Amino acid sequence: MILSSIAVAAVLSTAVQAHFQMQYPIPRGPFVQDSEPTFCDGYTDAVNNRTVFPLSNGIINMNSEHPLWTAEVIVSTDQNPNNFSDFNSSSGYQTVVPFFQQSGEGLYCFPIDLAAAAVNVSGIKDGANVTIQVLFNGGDGNLYQCADLTLSSNMTVPPANASSGCTNVSATTPSSSSGKGVEVGGGIIAAGVLTMAMMLLSAL
Repeated sequence: MILSSIAVAAVLSTAVQAHFQMQYPIPRGPFVQDSEPTFCDGYTDAVNNRTVFPLSNGIINMNSEHPLWTAEVIVSTDQNPNNFSDFNSSSGYQTVVPFFQQSGEGLYCFPIDLAAAAVNVSGIKDGANVTIQVLFNGGDGNLYQCADLTLSSNMTVPPANASSGCTNVSATTPSSSSGKGVEVGGGIIAAGVLTMAMMLLSAL
């Protein structure tokens, strides 16, 4: 039992030290580990050199340091969103990639179609400035990173950014699981870490 407790502690300790980094589109600023649990990784002002990003059929490329994690993407059409309420509407947060769960560490790409979101979010159109925020939870708390974009109907994702070692991009939304694993500004702990701990206990 002592060994089991040590093993579980090791799993939880590993998860607490893990993070994620957005690779593409370019985030607001360099990754800041200590600020990652805060709004936009601690960057509260939009950048002037926005990334020109596809209005349709875009991708998000990120690196996960967690073996099991959940993610969601929300959008703001405010020109300088600097708090979570700027990503909100009367019906709740403006989601462009619904909550999904994924396993595996390393580079991961998933599709984002902002044109499709225009049905529910006003202001998304060719030439519009928007900001997306990735909400990520690997079992150790909520983490956030933002990217400021200028949308273009003529833009396609550069091949270097689209591949970059991740080959799991598809035209459909990533596979999801039931339940909510990421809560904006809140503290839901994803089930992944506990699941790993239970698996480890059963194997001992």
